[in-house]
Amino acid sequence: MVIHGHPGPHPTPQPAPPQAVTARGPLAAVERLTGVDAPGQWTAYLVGLGHGGTHWIMGTIYIILPFVGRELGLSYAEIGAIFTAMNASSFVVNLAGGPIVDITGRRIVILALALGFCALALLTIGTAPSVMGLLIGVMLIGGANNIWHPAAFSFLAGRYPNNRGFAMSVHGLGANTGEALAPVCAGTLITWLSWRDAAMINALPMFIVAAVIFIVLGRTERKTESKEKIGIDLAGYFQGMRAMVRQRAILGLCLMGGFRSMTQNGLLIFLPLYLADVIGFAPFVMGLVLAGMQVGGIISGPIAGTWSDKIGRRPIVLAGLSASTLVIVALTLIRNEAMFVGGVALLGFVLYAVRPVVHSWMMDLAPPDMSGSATSLMFGTQGLFKLVIPVAGGFIADTWGLSAVFYMLAVTMLMANLVVATLPKEH
Repeated sequence: MVIHGHPGPHPTPQPAPPQAVTARGPLAAVERLTGVDAPGQWTAYLVGLGHGGTHWIMGTIYIILPFVGRELGLSYAEIGAIFTAMNASSFVVNLAGGPIVDITGRRIVILALALGFCALALLTIGTAPSVMGLLIGVMLIGGANNIWHPAAFSFLAGRYPNNRGFAMSVHGLGANTGEALAPVCAGTLITWLSWRDAAMINALPMFIVAAVIFIVLGRTERKTESKEKIGIDLAGYFQGMRAMVRQRAILGLCLMGGFRSMTQNGLLIFLPLYLADVIGFAPFVMGLVLAGMQVGGIISGPIAGTWSDKIGRRPIVLAGLSASTLVIVALTLIRNEAMFVGGVALLGFVLYAVRPVVHSWMMDLAPPDMSGSATSLMFGTQGLFKLVIPVAGGFIADTWGLSAVFYMLAVTMLMANLVVATLPKEH
């Protein structure tokens, strides 16, 4: 089966026909760089829009966090404990997410439901301003957000088998865009309204995006069902899982992803607290700083992902992790506010460049009919590792100050460097 000029997951991949790239001007340049013809790109961008929606919700949570904590009288350790509960919810849901995706094959339905539940959870937080409301809301977001990835990765890996770096970079582009725009929007709303109003207003557009994904991409999934079998049986699933966990490269990639996610999660939780409580930035300025970190990823993600399709995954991952470690260490030494803001943007550039490449690497290693479970294996490992960061970071912040948290995050990123150095050089 050929989809948008690219071979499907079952036949032996064949080169794209010469007539696949026919546009002129900037569009033709984009097609040459990505290796995907323009009509074939819209599906990736729509999935990326939905991924941006899930991270729009997360970006809103991070920017309202300091104000929720102040109103509810929470310590840094208590805020960290709430996010540990969110990570625990992510881990539990992740255990079932991959099998559900691979066995049912209902990727688009799962995507729409995941985004819809994320938006519902943010509404819950805004309408129930209490510790229990916050706890329930973040746990719903953690679970719904984590079931998104197995469905999205499996769908994109099958639809773009020769251009996974491009597809995953578009997926990551959506995440960076959502987390860049949401803090600015929420920060502006908090300037004029309450954090509760900001949470509810930011939740509403995501219901529309979920509906668009269900309607538009649902048609594509139904057409696919009529041409090929989707999903695998239970026996095939367990056989595939046994084969995957025996691969040293897959396990090493999961371990590296775990350390990297500890760093990223720690930054997203404690950087807004540092900006509000140590530097004293206003909500709108906080939103701009956090947006700057995501803008770095918006620029670097598509470049790194597409480039990895040409030169391989390992060198880009190793370079990005090494640079991230150095920048985090540098942030602990910077005292000038303007330089700190620039350092945060640079950190986003190198940190988020790695994300789509790691995801593409995992899809390269996983069997086509087990891509959802491979994603769950990676995100499950990340979920376990992330359980430690909120509470440990909160304890460190309460004991030695928020600046000390960045030293811990530099160590976790260094560990990711050491793991990726042991991975096979061939991807």
